[in-house]
Amino acid sequence: MRILIIEDDKSLAETLRFQLEYNHFETDVCHNGEEGLHFIEQQSHDLILLDRMLPILDGISVLKITREKNISTPIIFVTALGALNDKITGLDCGADDYLVKPFDFEELLARIRCILRRPPKWEGCKPLEYEDLSYDTEQKKLYCGNISCSLSAREGDLLEFFLRNPDQTIPRSSLLSKVWGPDAEVEDGNLDNYIYFLRRRLKSVKSRAHLKTIRGIGYQLEGSHV
Repeated sequence: MRILIIEDDKSLAETLRFQLEYNHFETDVCHNGEEGLHFIEQQSHDLILLDRMLPILDGISVLKITREKNISTPIIFVTALGALNDKITGLDCGADDYLVKPFDFEELLARIRCILRRPPKWEGCKPLEYEDLSYDTEQKKLYCGNISCSLSAREGDLLEFFLRNPDQTIPRSSLLSKVWGPDAEVEDGNLDNYIYFLRRRLKSVKSRAHLKTIRGIGYQLEGSHV
């Protein structure tokens, strides 16, 4: 597995490189956002560790440009910006995870393993449709009439599972297993956070469909016909 480290703190970057290579990952390192974006566009990586406060081009800009170019490589923000709004902004812009400095390297490794264990993407590229929604699984773009929005990788995987099982009550355990992986170490609240994000997405495109909480069991995607 090959990991790209985009971190302007050279000491931290080298420490991460050493620790990751000790754990049998290949690494590339760069120290500003412009160089990092060039690496992302020109080379193939399995995962990107991205700082937010970078010279030349900040991390959020790097992330947005990456997703606008339809590059879906998983990205973990590793940053000192740890306020709730910072986390929400990072995840909403397309990050797959968010880790606040200082952190224990074992936690970073666990998060990397979690993402790399992610189940394979669904086969086929035909848009998924339900009610007034159409979801492009390749571009991770949600459409409702003339309104559209882009989803993060995790949001997209979660919505895809709901769209393939509409009007069905899906247990929390099934959602965690299918979207995060059967062996992933995931805090229960993470699912609730992403349900909240998806509800915001559905509202932003003015869809009639909504995610219903089935108390004590899980969630259900239902439309106006229910």
